[in-house]
Amino acid sequence: MERKQFLRSLGAGAAFALTFPCLNGCSSDKDEDEDGIIVEEPTNVDFTIDLNSSEASNLAENGGYILKNLVVIVKNLEGQFVAASQICSHRSYDQVRFVDQDGGIFYCDVHGSRFEQNGTPLNQVDGNPAKTLKVYNTELTGDTLRIFE
Repeated sequence: MERKQFLRSLGAGAAFALTFPCLNGCSSDKDEDEDGIIVEEPTNVDFTIDLNSSEASNLAENGGYILKNLVVIVKNLEGQFVAASQICSHRSYDQVRFVDQDGGIFYCDVHGSRFEQNGTPLNQVDGNPAKTLKVYNTELTGDTLRIFE
């Protein structure tokens, strides 16, 4: 066996030895595929955020967002609060975030789904029209922001 061939076989064997134990031990209660974690849309959403808390610190600036209870809470570029599902309507991945593009949009980086702040899809994915992203109501009372259906 040549040196190069020996090293190549050693590398594959080591990779297998390190990966095999994790295949059973790294499981999750959530469904996964090659693109990430698939999660169900949250239901009965109704919670509050204290805007003075450290949890809400990213909401102090326009364009900032936080993730809570599978919801993306945003202080948009105009300074208004908007909340949408963190679960993409395309294939139910929990990867929706707010990005400072085109005036501020919701974006899922798994397949590139893009949504207006009212949840309207901005593009087709896999040649199919995307479904509307779930958007929640917001209500600001003093320093408390309520997110609800």
